[in-house]
Amino acid sequence: MARLLFLTLAAATLSAAHFRLDWPPTAGFIDDDEPNSPCGGATVTVNDTAPEVQVDQFAVEIFSSHPAGSWSFHATTDTQAPYNFTEIVPVVNSTGIGEFCLTNIRAPSDFAGKSGVLQVIDHSVDGVLYQCAPVRFVSGSNSTAGPACTNATGFSAEWTSTEASSSSSSPSSSGTSPSSSGSATAQASSTSSAAAAMVTGMGSVVGLGLLAAGLVF
Repeated sequence: MARLLFLTLAAATLSAAHFRLDWPPTAGFIDDDEPNSPCGGATVTVNDTAPEVQVDQFAVEIFSSHPAGSWSFHATTDTQAPYNFTEIVPVVNSTGIGEFCLTNIRAPSDFAGKSGVLQVIDHSVDGVLYQCAPVRFVSGSNSTAGPACTNATGFSAEWTSTEASSSSSSPSSSGTSPSSSGSATAQASSTSSAAAAMVTGMGSVVGLGLLAAGLVF
């Protein structure tokens, strides 16, 4: 009975937690406000303390409490609302609960040298959820996220050819930037070696960009 109660409480806690953007550090995690576009109720302050992300390749680390998610990534060099977000990579579908790290996120090359905002959207069982992070875009490539870039055991993710432009906070956010990642279909059809870079701790590549991660966080 005690074990059942513990599991029930744990499940309820996870369900309430939605998701948390750990890297780049979230502008603010407000659990009840995560359904509010564009940044889950957080006020984004962009200044010199914002972390650098490399436009050619950077990592995003997320904690998800949902067994499945569909993730959209948008960015802008506008530092004040209303933001003019651009969808920067194809949608990512995930399976598994816990921490995971996507290492092959990109931004348009002309963002380099500018400050801006990264927006992460999860199309989950709880609806559409939002978080944002202030960033400084720089030239180069980096596949790590802060001090760690690992995945929960059993986590898997795959590129899709779907673009979730309808869920963005700006109508101009439709379409992936051709200067950074090309079309969603082309990105999803990339070689297995390129797809393997998307999620760290890859166990195998199955089908079109399917990645199985086997690391304990």
